[in-house]
Amino acid sequence: MKKNILLALAVILAAGLQTQCVKSDKHSQGQEAKIIKTETPSRPAGQEHALLMTAPKLDTVRVGFIGLGMRGPSAVERFTHIEGVKILALCDIYQQQVDSCQNILRRAGWPEATGYAGSPEAWKQLCERSDIDLVYICTDWRSHAEMALYAMERGKHVAIEVPAAMNMKDIWALIDASERTRKHCMMLENCIYDFFELTTLNMAQQGVFGEILHAEGAYIHNLDEIWELYWNNWRLDYNEQHRGDVYPTHGIGPVCQALDIHRGDKMNYLVSVDTKAVNGPATVKRLQGRESSNFKNGDHTMTMIRSEKGKTILIQHNVMTPRPYSRMYQLTGTDGFANKYPIEGYALRPKQLTGEGKLIENFSAHDFLSEKAKEALMEKYKHPILKDIEEKAKKVGGHGGMDFIMDYRLIYCLRNGLPLDMDVYDMAEWCCLTELTAISLENNSAPVEIPDFTRGAWNQVQGYRHAFAEQTGK
Repeated sequence: MKKNILLALAVILAAGLQTQCVKSDKHSQGQEAKIIKTETPSRPAGQEHALLMTAPKLDTVRVGFIGLGMRGPSAVERFTHIEGVKILALCDIYQQQVDSCQNILRRAGWPEATGYAGSPEAWKQLCERSDIDLVYICTDWRSHAEMALYAMERGKHVAIEVPAAMNMKDIWALIDASERTRKHCMMLENCIYDFFELTTLNMAQQGVFGEILHAEGAYIHNLDEIWELYWNNWRLDYNEQHRGDVYPTHGIGPVCQALDIHRGDKMNYLVSVDTKAVNGPATVKRLQGRESSNFKNGDHTMTMIRSEKGKTILIQHNVMTPRPYSRMYQLTGTDGFANKYPIEGYALRPKQLTGEGKLIENFSAHDFLSEKAKEALMEKYKHPILKDIEEKAKKVGGHGGMDFIMDYRLIYCLRNGLPLDMDVYDMAEWCCLTELTAISLENNSAPVEIPDFTRGAWNQVQGYRHAFAEQTGK
């Protein structure tokens, strides 16, 4: 018996040594969990962090758009409703896409922009222009980082569709370029601007939920009807070739803001698990008529994250099953709970409703607040951004208006010389799950360290807040 126990211990020890276990995280019970360490390159000499980074005010923001397929045209149209903007350049591989967006400008009464098309390298000409302040990138995931780096090196601010970078190498390159050039690098994460998320964030910042301990987010979206709309089949190909949460930003972005990530807390490590791939290979067979013997992305992927201050996050990814659309978005606090999918609602302790009077009629600790109470709370805690722009956002649209709010805030901050709502470290933290979840999965769901992308400055800013110009009175 003793011999068998020693043999078992030897096997466990050997297995532990075979994983890249070079760091320990001490838990409250005194146990140590081995963590796969990730590299944090030293900040190059002469660079400074980009926390609360500002740039000179731009009375008029001159914009060039790259990528006019699925997302680009709607972005061009939204920008025609924003004051202080000039659209000077449009670029796509296909001339007909450029022509289509020229029609958008004409219908809005705007002058035509200079068009670039006909070559996979045409976008470089746009970035090389001296009269553009902002390059807005709406291409496929694989080209985002290259284009953003090229634009920043040529003196442009960049706004990049999600995810902005698909691997750690590109993430660190974007950070270094933004820090070195002092140009903004913002990922176009629209979901942080949805009305429920903005209002709930304001409630969290006002202490309505007490201390936020746990948060959940997801991208659960059956893509069966739209796989074929992606140019050259790039999205299905990417899922076939990559394991892990390849599209994490919609889920993790809003909850990271509520948890003040790199503004008083930081994510320390993650653990990821996934199902086998069933619908992925079947989709390849259905659409392309071939077998996919090594489809890497599981039908469902789940990732748990723990922060420096003991908070937890659950992120999910599923684009393969017929589950109803969901981004989850849940906040669990010591005194309250917020939930968006499948039912929007809040649950609070009675003390959190002090002064609300009739709102706590028939109050139950086992249910969400009534619809009437929820609406009253959301009106009371309506985010200042929504007070300014909600009606126009609903009219202009873009996923119900959140896309317009995103664009409006980007231009507002650039025109007023303010820090952007999302900085380059937000981009890094939200995108890093793509590679780090794959590392965890390939190592039997081992914990993987999440780097401090600020390289030591994560605690210098206390609390996430949107910036406002003084003249707004905010």
